[in-house]
Amino acid sequence: MKKLILAIMLLAAVAAGCIDSGNQAEPAPTPSPPATPYPEKTTEVVGENVSGLTGLARFKSEEELKEYLALREVYYGYPMFGVAVQKGVPEPVKMPVVTTPMPVPTATPIPTPMIEESVADRYSQTNVQVRGIDEPDIVKTDGKNIYYSMGIARIYVPRIVPEYQGKILSVLAFPPDNMSVNFEISESGNLLLHDNRLIVLQYNEISGYDKANGKNVWRIDVDGNIVTSRLYGDHIYVITRNYLDYYDPCPIEPVRVNGEALEIKCTDIYFPRGVSSDALYTVMKIDPENGKVVKTFSFMGGYGSTVYMSENAIYVAYSKRMGEDEIYFRFLNENRDLLPEDVLDRIEKVMGYDISNQAKFIEIQTIISKYLLTLDKEERLKFENDFWNRMSDFRKDHKREIHKTYIVKVGLNLEPLADGEVPGRLLNQFSMDEYRGYLRVATTFGDENDLYVLDEKLKVVGKITGFGEDERIYAVRFIGDRGYIVTFRETDPFFVIDLSDPKNPEIKGELKIPGFSSYLHPVEEHLILGVGREDRYVKLSLFDVSDAENPKEVSKYTLKESWSEVLYNHHAFMIDSKHKIFFLPAGNHGYVFSYEDGLKLVKAIDAPVVRALYIDDYLYVIGDAIAVYDENTWERVAEFKFG
Repeated sequence: MKKLILAIMLLAAVAAGCIDSGNQAEPAPTPSPPATPYPEKTTEVVGENVSGLTGLARFKSEEELKEYLALREVYYGYPMFGVAVQKGVPEPVKMPVVTTPMPVPTATPIPTPMIEESVADRYSQTNVQVRGIDEPDIVKTDGKNIYYSMGIARIYVPRIVPEYQGKILSVLAFPPDNMSVNFEISESGNLLLHDNRLIVLQYNEISGYDKANGKNVWRIDVDGNIVTSRLYGDHIYVITRNYLDYYDPCPIEPVRVNGEALEIKCTDIYFPRGVSSDALYTVMKIDPENGKVVKTFSFMGGYGSTVYMSENAIYVAYSKRMGEDEIYFRFLNENRDLLPEDVLDRIEKVMGYDISNQAKFIEIQTIISKYLLTLDKEERLKFENDFWNRMSDFRKDHKREIHKTYIVKVGLNLEPLADGEVPGRLLNQFSMDEYRGYLRVATTFGDENDLYVLDEKLKVVGKITGFGEDERIYAVRFIGDRGYIVTFRETDPFFVIDLSDPKNPEIKGELKIPGFSSYLHPVEEHLILGVGREDRYVKLSLFDVSDAENPKEVSKYTLKESWSEVLYNHHAFMIDSKHKIFFLPAGNHGYVFSYEDGLKLVKAIDAPVVRALYIDDYLYVIGDAIAVYDENTWERVAEFKFG
């Protein structure tokens, strides 16, 4: 009996695609986190219908929310015919809820010489996906000062002096010959700048400081963690994620502002009908001057999420997966000769029970296991091989129904606008892009890729399916009415996609070259820079896309470095279009390239660096020190050492 069970476990694991068959492509430097498989049908709760939404509903009572929470399940492993089931997900350790305001870090003023205040005419911003929508990073500038989160930078620059480890520094940087430290904050986190405020975002805390003197002005403590944030106009948009207590879910207090709890009613929470969700997402609109939470929007979603923000809306996407009970039921209906009719009837009856997907799947496994005990060894062996082959084919044929991405669209006034879904999984935030009312989404299945165009209600109106066969997406960039996608296995197909007709997107051109690009950046109207790897080294490619049907790699440069933060973090990339140069850190060095006439290395910095920015015509390269270069001559004109 034990041998039989072990054989079935192996059979089901292979059928479910859990055992690698080999011949895998080189892993991407920025792999997407694996999607948590969630059952498709989880509850009979219908909630309150929301006008204009097809999948989102709002809980009508605390009892309805508790019923929904009781059905949180995650499948693990693949014993017997599919998946071993764990009775509920263990709650993560929560940070303690603060009932009184905690003492905030105080800035340490450092005497600085009195000089005439000067602000540059031009200065760089953090490299972001959508122009005008800022994203948090470890370095910011306002054209006069540089704000540097050295606690995070220490990961990449181990030589930061102990005195400044785990701190944020404000450095008077312009003009460069008068650099000095204004103040320091005993904090570590990503930064945003807005008018008079320096905002620091940590795992479960947001703090606002006076950017002139470093004094704390406000603080928000998060019960859970911060997923991401954006700064647009006069508001910060923060998305948090936490778990609800089944025994005492309401009211929900996702954050505390200066020690005062922000309460959200159970009946103010939305949930996707027909999708099991294990995390509560709260989108907050915050006034950066005083930390006041202007408005919130909360909904249930899957734990792993991807967030994209346009000038019109916020899109939160997460993977969902058809439940194994549904997969098996549909598979057996398509292969009715595998089991006797009476066994199939019992399975169909189980699918009608008012129980969870988890319980249904256990019952299905039990029914099939009992049937196998009635067979002799040779009959069982035949069944195992038939089941294995047919289930593998079924999962392959129905992969667009089994694996999907669910998307929630939220307006900038934090009202629900739409929800929808597309087959496949996203790579990162660049996989989504809104243009002229349409959302373009690129997805991958591991062995092929799709592109979908959705209207304002997130209904699919156009698509391209099955390109880049036996490859997966490594990079995506949408620019106007075009899309650029890189897939990879052994070569790097660079696809140029015409999106001028949203209902009929079309692949116009394809270029195959060695290696791959994992970040794409437009440097000029018809020039796209790709940053990736070839033969384990960092590779830069310049693509001419003026002729969409015939893209060309017009220049390339390979660095003797095996790694660059730009491969997975676009914030580390900087471009100065005035001087037609760009910067990227790689290995323990920094590199400045010109793209004016092909790719030319104009400056190599022999020091561990994390970021670069320009103020006026000076390039500030930041790491364990700040080195300043004149962009007209590339001579070093100043240096500021910490400590």
